[in-house]
Amino acid sequence: MLSFLKYVLATIVGLLVFFFIGVLLLIGIAASSASSDEVKVAEGSVLELKLDKPIAERDPDNPFAELGFSFGAFSSTDGLDEIKIAIRRAKADDNVEGIFLNMTFVDAGMAKLEEIRNELIDFKKSGKFVVSYADVSTEKAYYLASVADKIYLNPVGTVEFNGMSSEMYFFKRMLDKLGIEAQIFKVGTYKSAVEPFFLEQASEANREQLNSFLNSINNYQLQQIAKSRSVQVSELKNVQDNLLVRDPADAKKYNLITDVGYYDEAINYMKDKIGIPETDKMELVQLKKYKKVKGNIEVSTSKNRIAVIYAEGDIVDGDGDEDNIGSRRFADALRDARLDEKVKAVVLRISSPGGSALASDVIWREVQLTREKKPVIASMSDVAASGGYYIAMGCDTIVAHPNTITGSIGVFGVIPNVKGFLNDKLGITVDHVSTGKFSDMPTITRPMTAQEQEIVQHQIDQIYETFTSKAAKGRNMSQDKLKEYASGRVWSGIEAKQRNLVDVFGGLEDAIAIAAKKANIEDDYRLKALPARKSFIEEMFGNLGAQAREQSIKAEMGELYPYYKLYKKVGTLQGAQARMPYDLSIE
Repeated sequence: MLSFLKYVLATIVGLLVFFFIGVLLLIGIAASSASSDEVKVAEGSVLELKLDKPIAERDPDNPFAELGFSFGAFSSTDGLDEIKIAIRRAKADDNVEGIFLNMTFVDAGMAKLEEIRNELIDFKKSGKFVVSYADVSTEKAYYLASVADKIYLNPVGTVEFNGMSSEMYFFKRMLDKLGIEAQIFKVGTYKSAVEPFFLEQASEANREQLNSFLNSINNYQLQQIAKSRSVQVSELKNVQDNLLVRDPADAKKYNLITDVGYYDEAINYMKDKIGIPETDKMELVQLKKYKKVKGNIEVSTSKNRIAVIYAEGDIVDGDGDEDNIGSRRFADALRDARLDEKVKAVVLRISSPGGSALASDVIWREVQLTREKKPVIASMSDVAASGGYYIAMGCDTIVAHPNTITGSIGVFGVIPNVKGFLNDKLGITVDHVSTGKFSDMPTITRPMTAQEQEIVQHQIDQIYETFTSKAAKGRNMSQDKLKEYASGRVWSGIEAKQRNLVDVFGGLEDAIAIAAKKANIEDDYRLKALPARKSFIEEMFGNLGAQAREQSIKAEMGELYPYYKLYKKVGTLQGAQARMPYDLSIE
């Protein structure tokens, strides 16, 4: 028996060693591929943009990207910064004749689309062409395609052009069936993040704010499309509202596209523009390959730095991970930038719906300390709302896009009561023995008393007062005036600027230019990206542990696992939250 156990142990050890060596070999292969000779682009090439991956603020540092593997935070995404750099490089690259937008679906927020679209408009100033082709085009994909010189749509394809909508899910009935009560505490008529837990449909206040900022964003995008397509905004609005584009012929009739044609026809058009015979092959260079092209963009050797701190995801307490904004990690990043004498200014790039009020305040504090030493500029991406606005409101200047989602200045808290779920669904009862009246507060295994509810609501009210007072100071207005725009209401960038919640319209580059000017280093700086990313090994083995735990819980709970996931989701709302509505999806 002892010999058998030795063989088993030896086999397990051998497998682990084999796995570890295999991982190292794969990393070596990927690193070798990544460090291989510089990619050369042939004359007469066309940069092809499919944009068929989710678009994050910056590329994940994934050594397996070229091999098609993804893992955890190193998942298959494209970075907005890298997409914009590729377009700029193509503009100056004599071997690139144009850009081919070969898109059906684009997984990006409105502000990221705006930055890519602006880069394409700037690219066209070089005299090079932009051609688009789609079998089927979503509204977001069409927004990018609308800047193209030639827009092809498959003869049996469709283009979505029917306006914007937001679909919300409400969980009250499900929670009722499970015996889970969501005990709600909030400040703000428009603070709708908690509505899915106690309502079955959107409140009138929530419907009002959704209608307002959706129309604001939609009208702005219609204006941009009208400018690109030389069509009146009123005509486009009529087409949109009455769904007049129902087939490709309609799309051409109303000037949304230039041609009803197949993929090969779009290719042949570009060949003709370049001067390539129809029988010859045209070189289409994909984005992942073109990212590896070096050369024609100047790289500064300045000793001065502008730190760009990328804050993307939910705001959470502690270190967090690569997918969220951990207060400790981002406070450290701001502190590093403040103490680094080479860093002359800071740009805080925010793409966040908010999260923990405490974590938001920790980051806000570091923004204030940094602002005392050097300029700090906020650059709002797709969304910088609630806690996302909290960390921006103390900056010297706030830069946003017209279609950025922002505001949502309000606070809420949710303490679930799972007593009914434990008693009736699982047959578990809970008893309490305490030394004082409030010793077990907060607890999720019984309903709160009226006095306990009053205490929690008072805490939420106090945090709201803190939020609005700091926002008012940061925006140079009275707290009473600020509260007129608060109450948890969500605004578009246009609406926010009208109310002095943001300063200027623009993207990341505009924010960097403002930071450079304020630091008096307009033409003499380099960028420094923060916070530093975890290594691939750290992230991989960290995720292995998390995935193993999750699989173990799933196996143990069986059919009860979905209820556990719901409980975990509600559980994340414990504590004061400065957060936008959950799962706000705009299409």
